[in-house]
Amino acid sequence: MKIKENINQWIDENRQSHIELLQRLVQIASTQGNEIEVQENVARFLTDLGLEVDIWELDGERLKKHPYFYSNRETFENSPNVVGVLKGTGGGKSIILNGHVDVVPEGDHEQWDEHPYSGKMEDGRLYGRGVTDMKGGNTSLMMALDAIKFLGIRLKGDVIFQSVVEEESGGAGTLEAILKGYKANAAIIPEPTNMKIFPKQQGSKWFRLIVTGRTAHGGTRYHGVSAIDKTFLVTEHVKELERTRNERITDPLYHNIPIPVPINIGTIKGGDWPSSVPDIIELEGRIGVAPNETLEEVQAEMTQWMKRLAEKDDWFKEHPVEIEWFGARWVPGEIETDHPLMNSLISNFKEVVGKEPIIEAAPWGTDGGLLSQVGDTPSVVFGPGITNLAHFPNEAIEVEKIFETAKIIAATIVDWCELE
Repeated sequence: MKIKENINQWIDENRQSHIELLQRLVQIASTQGNEIEVQENVARFLTDLGLEVDIWELDGERLKKHPYFYSNRETFENSPNVVGVLKGTGGGKSIILNGHVDVVPEGDHEQWDEHPYSGKMEDGRLYGRGVTDMKGGNTSLMMALDAIKFLGIRLKGDVIFQSVVEEESGGAGTLEAILKGYKANAAIIPEPTNMKIFPKQQGSKWFRLIVTGRTAHGGTRYHGVSAIDKTFLVTEHVKELERTRNERITDPLYHNIPIPVPINIGTIKGGDWPSSVPDIIELEGRIGVAPNETLEEVQAEMTQWMKRLAEKDDWFKEHPVEIEWFGARWVPGEIETDHPLMNSLISNFKEVVGKEPIIEAAPWGTDGGLLSQVGDTPSVVFGPGITNLAHFPNEAIEVEKIFETAKIIAATIVDWCELE
C-alpha cells in the first residue's frame, strides 16, 4: 500500500526531531507526583498536531469507589492525565494508544555511568530513567500520529492517545481515563516487550500473612512456640500452591516463561527481643493472576489453601494463619490470538521487520488488564525496549526499535481505523 510506504519514508526522514523529543521527555524526572511538566510537553505536542486535547487531574473521590483502584497517594496534584483525540470521519473502528509517563525512582546515582536523566545518545542507544519504561514506546506512538497527521491521512475511526500517570503504582491513571468515558474498539500499549507481541498479560495482587506462635523466655524456649519455626511451614505451603497453580497452565504462549504466575514473598518482619520466643511474624507478598482468572478467584483459592495448613500441623487448627489483601493490584487481560488487531499487527510487523514476530504471554501486568476488563477494550502489548533494563541503572533503549515500532503501529492504525 502506497500510504504505508509514505509513512515509512516520512518516519525515516524525521528521525532526529523525534530523538530530540524523546530526549526532552527523558530529561524530565517524572517520578510519582512530579508528572506535570512531562505531561505539559505531551499536551503541547498533541495540540500542535491539531488533536482535541484533554488534560485533567485525577478525581480521587470517584476512583476510591472502584474495586480495582489502588494508590498510595491522598491527592493527585501535579499528576494530570493527558488525552488527545484524532477524530475520524465516521464509520470506522476506534483505537486507544496508551502509555504511562510516571517512572520509578532512579536509585543510587553511583550505579549510573551518566546522570539518570541525561538523555544521552551513544552508539544508537538513548539513556535515562524511563526511556525503556516507557517513554521510548510513547515516542513511537507520538511519531505514528505525527506521520498520519503530516501526510494528511484521513481515517474513519477515532484514534485516542492516552498519556497516563500512576501505572507503576496500580493503574489509577488508566482507570480514571476509563471512568471518564475514554473507551475504544481495541488498544495498543507499547510497554518494553523487546518487540515481542503480548496478547496475554498476567495480573497480580498483594497479600499479607500473619503467623502466630506463643512467646516464652529464650532460656526456656521449649515452653513457647516460635512463630519463625511455623513460618518455615507456611512458606513451603505457599510454594506448593505456586506449583499447583502453575501446573494447570498449559498455554503454549507461556512455554518460555519458567513460572507463568509466581508467588513472591517480598517482606518478612517479626520478633521483638533476641531472648524471647517470637509470637508474631508478618509476611507480605505478591501472587500472580493468570489471564483467564479474576482477582477474586485467586484471592479465594489462596484463602482456602492457607486453611489446609491445619492438615500438616495441629498448631494451625487453633491458630490459623490470617490472610489480608492490601495495596496494589493489577488486573489480568487477554485478547484472542486471532483477533483482527493481532492479525494486522503481525502482518505489519513482518512487512517492516522482515520476519515473523515472537508471540508470548507477558510475565508482568500492565494497564491493558484495566482496559480489557473495565473498559471493555481488548488490548495488546507491543513495544520497543527490553524489560530487563526497566527500573535498572543505565536504563537504555535502542532507538532503531522505536522507529520500527512507530512504522508498525502507524500501519496498524491505518488498517484498523480504515481510510476514509
